Amino acid sequence: MRDLKIPEQRHPEKAHRPDNAQPKKPDWIRVKAPTSKGYRDTHRIMREHKLVTVCEEAGCPNAGECWSQGHATMMIMGEICTRGCTFCNVATGRPDALDVFEPGRVADAVQKLGLNHVVITSVDRDDLEDGGAEHFAMTIRAIRKRSPETTIEILTPDFLKCAPSALETVVEARPDVFNHNLETVPGLYHEVRPGARYFHSLRLLQRVKELDPTMFTKSGLMAGLGEKRAEVLQVMDDMRAADIDFLTIGQYLQPTPKHHAVAEFVTPEAFRAYEKAAYNKGFLMVSATPLTRSSYHAGDDFARLRENRLKKLGRA
Repeated sequence: MRDLKIPEQRHPEKAHRPDNAQPKKPDWIRVKAPTSKGYRDTHRIMREHKLVTVCEEAGCPNAGECWSQGHATMMIMGEICTRGCTFCNVATGRPDALDVFEPGRVADAVQKLGLNHVVITSVDRDDLEDGGAEHFAMTIRAIRKRSPETTIEILTPDFLKCAPSALETVVEARPDVFNHNLETVPGLYHEVRPGARYFHSLRLLQRVKELDPTMFTKSGLMAGLGEKRAEVLQVMDDMRAADIDFLTIGQYLQPTPKHHAVAEFVTPEAFRAYEKAAYNKGFLMVSATPLTRSSYHAGDDFARLRENRLKKLGRA
Protein backbone atom coordinates (compact mmCIF):
# COMPACT_ATOMS: atom_id res chain seq x y z
CA MET A 1 0.00 0.00 0.00
CA ARG A 2 1.23 3.49 -0.87
CA ASP A 3 1.60 5.97 1.96
CA LEU A 4 0.56 9.28 0.43
CA LYS A 5 2.12 11.16 3.34
CA ILE A 6 5.57 10.19 2.04
CA PRO A 7 6.59 12.56 -0.80
CA GLU A 8 8.39 9.83 -2.80
CA GLN A 9 5.24 7.70 -2.79
CA ARG A 10 2.89 10.64 -3.24
CA HIS A 11 4.78 11.92 -6.30
CA PRO A 12 6.71 9.00 -7.82
CA GLU A 13 7.00 10.87 -11.13
CA LYS A 14 8.93 13.66 -9.37
CA ALA A 15 11.27 11.50 -7.27
CA HIS A 16 14.06 11.62 -9.90
CA ARG A 17 13.90 15.40 -10.26
CA PRO A 18 16.68 17.52 -8.72
CA ASP A 19 15.68 19.61 -5.73
CA ASN A 20 14.70 23.22 -6.33
CA ALA A 21 15.49 25.73 -3.62
CA GLN A 22 12.45 26.95 -1.70
CA PRO A 23 12.92 30.68 -1.13
CA LYS A 24 11.72 32.38 2.02
CA LYS A 25 8.16 33.66 1.72
CA PRO A 26 7.66 37.42 1.97
CA ASP A 27 5.51 38.84 4.75
CA TRP A 28 2.55 39.48 2.47
CA ILE A 29 1.80 35.77 1.97
CA ARG A 30 2.24 34.53 5.51
CA VAL A 31 -0.88 33.09 7.17
CA LYS A 32 -1.76 31.99 10.70
CA ALA A 33 -2.13 28.35 11.69
CA PRO A 34 -5.80 27.24 11.94
CA THR A 35 -7.10 26.95 15.50
CA SER A 36 -10.78 27.99 15.48
CA LYS A 37 -13.79 25.90 16.45
CA GLY A 38 -15.22 26.44 12.97
CA TYR A 39 -12.10 24.90 11.46
CA ARG A 40 -12.36 21.87 13.72
CA ASP A 41 -16.08 21.45 12.97
CA THR A 42 -15.47 21.56 9.21
CA HIS A 43 -12.64 19.06 9.56
CA ARG A 44 -14.92 16.73 11.54
CA ILE A 45 -17.70 16.86 8.93
CA MET A 46 -15.23 16.13 6.11
CA ARG A 47 -13.86 13.11 7.97
CA GLU A 48 -17.30 11.81 8.99
CA HIS A 49 -18.39 11.83 5.36
CA LYS A 50 -15.08 10.38 4.13
CA LEU A 51 -14.58 13.31 1.79
CA VAL A 52 -11.36 14.57 0.23
CA THR A 53 -10.71 18.31 0.00
CA VAL A 54 -8.37 20.07 -2.37
CA CYS A 55 -7.67 22.47 0.51
CA GLU A 56 -5.71 19.69 2.23
CA GLU A 57 -4.40 17.81 -0.81
CA ALA A 58 -2.99 20.92 -2.48
CA GLY A 59 -1.80 22.51 0.77
CA CYS A 60 -3.83 25.69 0.30
CA PRO A 61 -2.59 28.56 2.50
CA ASN A 62 -6.16 29.80 3.01
CA ALA A 63 -7.54 26.58 4.55
CA GLY A 64 -7.56 27.97 8.08
CA GLU A 65 -9.58 31.04 7.11
CA CYS A 66 -12.01 29.23 4.81
CA TRP A 67 -12.63 26.22 7.06
CA SER A 68 -13.25 28.48 10.06
CA GLN A 69 -16.25 29.76 8.07
CA GLY A 70 -17.38 26.27 7.09
CA HIS A 71 -16.14 26.61 3.51
CA ALA A 72 -14.23 23.67 2.06
CA THR A 73 -13.63 22.81 -1.58
CA MET A 74 -14.51 19.15 -1.99
CA MET A 75 -12.45 17.04 -4.36
CA ILE A 76 -14.42 14.19 -5.87
CA MET A 77 -13.34 10.99 -7.65
CA GLY A 78 -10.57 10.14 -5.20
CA GLU A 79 -7.28 11.63 -4.09
CA ILE A 80 -4.99 10.24 -6.82
CA CYS A 81 -4.62 12.08 -10.13
CA THR A 82 -3.64 10.58 -13.49
CA ARG A 83 -1.61 13.69 -14.37
CA GLY A 84 1.75 14.82 -12.99
CA CYS A 85 1.74 18.62 -13.25
CA THR A 86 4.99 20.00 -11.86
CA PHE A 87 3.28 22.61 -9.67
CA CYS A 88 0.65 20.39 -8.08
CA ASN A 89 0.75 18.64 -4.70
CA VAL A 90 -2.09 16.20 -5.40
CA ALA A 91 -0.86 12.60 -5.46
CA THR A 92 -0.19 11.00 -8.84
CA GLY A 93 -0.78 7.43 -9.97
CA ARG A 94 -3.53 4.95 -10.78
CA PRO A 95 -6.77 6.01 -9.06
CA ASP A 96 -9.27 3.71 -7.38
CA ALA A 97 -12.68 2.93 -8.90
CA LEU A 98 -15.33 5.63 -8.56
CA ASP A 99 -17.43 5.57 -5.40
CA VAL A 100 -21.08 5.66 -6.48
CA PHE A 101 -22.12 6.85 -3.01
CA GLU A 102 -19.81 9.87 -3.04
CA PRO A 103 -22.27 12.33 -4.65
CA GLY A 104 -24.75 11.64 -1.84
CA ARG A 105 -22.10 12.14 0.85
CA VAL A 106 -21.06 15.43 -0.73
CA ALA A 107 -24.67 16.61 -0.79
CA ASP A 108 -25.14 15.60 2.84
CA ALA A 109 -21.99 17.52 3.88
CA VAL A 110 -23.12 20.62 1.96
CA GLN A 111 -26.43 20.52 3.81
CA LYS A 112 -24.82 20.02 7.24
CA LEU A 113 -22.38 22.87 6.62
CA GLY A 114 -25.29 25.10 5.57
CA LEU A 115 -23.42 26.37 2.53
CA ASN A 116 -24.91 29.11 0.37
CA HIS A 117 -22.26 28.44 -2.26
CA VAL A 118 -20.16 25.32 -2.75
CA VAL A 119 -17.13 24.58 -4.92
CA ILE A 120 -16.64 21.04 -6.23
CA THR A 121 -13.40 20.03 -7.96
CA SER A 122 -11.74 16.75 -8.86
CA VAL A 123 -8.56 15.01 -9.80
CA ASP A 124 -7.93 14.30 -13.48
CA ARG A 125 -9.35 10.90 -14.42
CA ASP A 126 -7.84 10.05 -17.79
CA ASP A 127 -8.56 6.40 -16.97
CA LEU A 128 -12.30 6.97 -17.40
CA GLU A 129 -13.98 7.12 -20.81
CA ASP A 130 -15.90 10.28 -19.90
CA GLY A 131 -13.19 11.72 -17.62
CA GLY A 132 -15.64 11.62 -14.73
CA ALA A 133 -18.23 13.88 -16.39
CA GLU A 134 -21.22 11.82 -15.27
CA HIS A 135 -19.86 11.72 -11.70
CA PHE A 136 -19.72 15.52 -11.72
CA ALA A 137 -23.29 15.64 -13.01
CA MET A 138 -24.50 13.20 -10.35
CA THR A 139 -22.86 15.30 -7.64
CA ILE A 140 -24.48 18.49 -8.93
CA ARG A 141 -27.90 16.83 -9.04
CA ALA A 142 -27.49 15.39 -5.54
CA ILE A 143 -26.64 18.83 -4.11
CA ARG A 144 -29.57 20.43 -5.95
CA LYS A 145 -31.95 17.85 -4.47
CA ARG A 146 -30.69 18.21 -0.89
CA SER A 147 -29.90 21.97 -0.91
CA PRO A 148 -31.88 23.61 -3.73
CA GLU A 149 -30.91 27.15 -2.68
CA THR A 150 -27.17 26.47 -2.71
CA THR A 151 -25.31 27.81 -5.73
CA ILE A 152 -22.80 25.38 -7.23
CA GLU A 153 -19.40 26.13 -8.70
CA ILE A 154 -17.39 23.36 -10.33
CA LEU A 155 -13.67 23.31 -11.12
CA THR A 156 -13.22 20.60 -13.72
CA PRO A 157 -10.43 18.74 -15.50
CA ASP A 158 -9.90 19.42 -19.19
CA PHE A 159 -11.59 16.20 -20.50
CA LEU A 160 -8.72 16.10 -23.00
CA LYS A 161 -9.14 12.46 -24.03
CA CYS A 162 -12.96 12.41 -24.03
CA ALA A 163 -15.67 12.78 -26.63
CA PRO A 164 -17.43 16.18 -26.81
CA SER A 165 -20.41 14.61 -25.04
CA ALA A 166 -18.45 14.58 -21.77
CA LEU A 167 -18.51 18.36 -21.49
CA GLU A 168 -22.14 18.40 -22.59
CA THR A 169 -23.04 16.05 -19.72
CA VAL A 170 -21.57 18.44 -17.16
CA VAL A 171 -23.11 21.57 -18.67
CA GLU A 172 -26.55 19.91 -18.87
CA ALA A 173 -26.42 19.43 -15.08
CA ARG A 174 -26.41 23.26 -14.89
CA PRO A 175 -23.82 24.32 -12.35
CA ASP A 176 -23.94 28.05 -11.65
CA VAL A 177 -20.24 28.55 -12.40
CA PHE A 178 -18.05 26.44 -14.67
CA ASN A 179 -14.38 26.87 -13.79
CA HIS A 180 -11.39 25.35 -15.52
CA ASN A 181 -7.95 26.80 -14.81
CA LEU A 182 -5.50 27.57 -17.60
CA GLU A 183 -2.90 27.80 -14.78
CA THR A 184 -0.09 29.46 -16.76
CA VAL A 185 0.94 31.04 -20.04
CA PRO A 186 1.21 28.80 -23.14
CA GLY A 187 5.00 29.02 -23.30
CA LEU A 188 5.31 27.29 -19.92
CA TYR A 189 2.84 24.46 -20.55
CA HIS A 190 5.52 21.94 -21.51
CA GLU A 191 7.14 22.24 -18.08
CA VAL A 192 4.19 23.20 -15.86
CA ARG A 193 1.26 21.24 -17.36
CA PRO A 194 2.96 18.61 -19.55
CA GLY A 195 -0.20 16.49 -19.86
CA ALA A 196 -2.44 19.39 -20.89
CA ARG A 197 -2.87 21.61 -23.96
CA TYR A 198 -3.37 25.38 -23.65
CA PHE A 199 -5.72 25.84 -26.59
CA HIS A 200 -7.75 22.77 -25.67
CA SER A 201 -8.38 24.22 -22.20
CA LEU A 202 -9.27 27.59 -23.70
CA ARG A 203 -11.63 25.97 -26.21
CA LEU A 204 -13.27 23.96 -23.42
CA LEU A 205 -14.36 27.17 -21.71
CA GLN A 206 -15.49 28.69 -24.98
CA ARG A 207 -17.65 25.63 -25.67
CA VAL A 208 -19.35 25.98 -22.27
CA LYS A 209 -20.60 29.40 -23.39
CA GLU A 210 -21.72 27.99 -26.73
CA LEU A 211 -23.67 25.24 -24.96
CA ASP A 212 -25.19 27.60 -22.38
CA PRO A 213 -24.58 31.35 -22.87
CA THR A 214 -26.11 32.10 -19.45
CA MET A 215 -23.59 30.00 -17.50
CA PHE A 216 -20.79 31.90 -15.77
CA THR A 217 -17.30 30.77 -16.79
CA LYS A 218 -14.17 31.21 -14.76
CA SER A 219 -10.46 30.49 -15.08
CA GLY A 220 -7.30 31.05 -13.09
CA LEU A 221 -3.58 31.69 -13.46
CA MET A 222 -0.61 31.28 -11.14
CA ALA A 223 2.00 34.03 -10.98
CA GLY A 224 5.67 33.52 -10.19
CA LEU A 225 6.38 30.51 -12.43
CA GLY A 226 8.59 32.46 -14.82
CA GLU A 227 5.93 34.10 -16.98
CA LYS A 228 6.33 37.63 -18.37
CA ARG A 229 3.75 40.38 -17.83
CA ALA A 230 3.12 40.65 -21.58
CA GLU A 231 2.35 36.91 -21.70
CA VAL A 232 -0.19 37.24 -18.88
CA LEU A 233 -1.89 40.12 -20.67
CA GLN A 234 -2.08 38.02 -23.85
CA VAL A 235 -3.73 35.19 -21.90
CA MET A 236 -6.27 37.70 -20.61
CA ASP A 237 -7.05 38.64 -24.22
CA ASP A 238 -7.39 34.96 -25.13
CA MET A 239 -9.78 34.45 -22.23
CA ARG A 240 -11.93 37.39 -23.20
CA ALA A 241 -12.06 36.10 -26.80
CA ALA A 242 -13.47 32.90 -25.27
CA ASP A 243 -16.00 35.03 -23.32
CA ILE A 244 -14.69 34.01 -19.88
CA ASP A 245 -16.39 36.05 -17.15
CA PHE A 246 -14.19 35.65 -14.09
CA LEU A 247 -10.40 35.63 -13.74
CA THR A 248 -8.35 34.66 -10.68
CA ILE A 249 -4.59 35.22 -10.34
CA GLY A 250 -2.59 34.10 -7.31
CA GLN A 251 1.00 33.51 -6.29
CA TYR A 252 2.45 30.06 -6.99
CA LEU A 253 3.84 28.44 -3.85
CA GLN A 254 6.19 25.48 -4.15
CA PRO A 255 4.85 22.44 -2.23
CA THR A 256 8.17 20.53 -2.00
CA PRO A 257 11.74 20.86 -3.36
CA LYS A 258 10.79 18.39 -6.13
CA HIS A 259 8.11 20.70 -7.50
CA HIS A 260 8.53 23.52 -10.00
CA ALA A 261 10.70 26.30 -8.62
CA VAL A 262 9.29 29.68 -7.61
CA ALA A 263 10.77 32.11 -10.13
CA GLU A 264 9.68 35.17 -8.15
CA PHE A 265 7.29 36.41 -5.51
CA VAL A 266 5.05 38.85 -7.34
CA THR A 267 4.36 41.98 -5.31
CA PRO A 268 0.88 43.08 -4.20
CA GLU A 269 1.33 46.16 -6.38
CA ALA A 270 1.87 43.99 -9.45
CA PHE A 271 -1.26 41.98 -8.63
CA ARG A 272 -3.27 45.20 -8.38
CA ALA A 273 -1.96 46.19 -11.81
CA TYR A 274 -3.08 42.81 -13.20
CA GLU A 275 -6.53 43.34 -11.67
CA LYS A 276 -6.87 46.78 -13.23
CA ALA A 277 -5.75 45.47 -16.63
CA ALA A 278 -8.21 42.58 -16.46
CA TYR A 279 -11.18 44.80 -15.64
CA ASN A 280 -10.18 47.10 -18.49
CA LYS A 281 -10.30 44.09 -20.83
CA GLY A 282 -13.91 43.40 -19.89
CA PHE A 283 -13.94 40.66 -17.23
CA LEU A 284 -17.05 40.83 -15.05
CA MET A 285 -15.08 39.77 -11.97
CA VAL A 286 -11.38 39.66 -11.10
CA SER A 287 -9.55 38.43 -8.02
CA ALA A 288 -5.80 39.07 -8.20
CA THR A 289 -3.85 38.95 -4.93
CA PRO A 290 -0.91 36.86 -3.69
CA LEU A 291 -3.25 34.59 -1.71
CA THR A 292 -5.98 34.30 -4.35
CA ARG A 293 -6.95 30.72 -5.16
CA SER A 294 -9.77 29.43 -7.38
CA SER A 295 -12.22 28.94 -4.54
CA TYR A 296 -11.00 31.64 -2.14
CA HIS A 297 -14.01 33.79 -1.13
CA ALA A 298 -15.91 32.04 -3.93
CA GLY A 299 -19.34 32.65 -2.42
CA ASP A 300 -18.87 36.40 -1.98
CA ASP A 301 -17.25 36.64 -5.40
CA PHE A 302 -20.16 34.81 -7.02
CA ALA A 303 -22.61 37.32 -5.55
CA ARG A 304 -20.52 40.17 -6.99
CA LEU A 305 -20.20 38.35 -10.32
CA ARG A 306 -23.97 38.03 -10.63
CA GLU A 307 -24.45 41.67 -9.60
CA ASN A 308 -21.88 42.86 -12.14
CA ARG A 309 -23.65 41.00 -14.94
CA LEU A 310 -26.94 42.65 -14.02
CA LYS A 311 -25.26 46.05 -14.00
CA LYS A 312 -23.80 45.38 -17.43
CA LEU A 313 -27.23 44.42 -18.69
CA GLY A 314 -28.75 47.51 -17.06
CA ARG A 315 -30.94 45.53 -14.68
CA ALA A 316 -29.32 46.28 -11.33
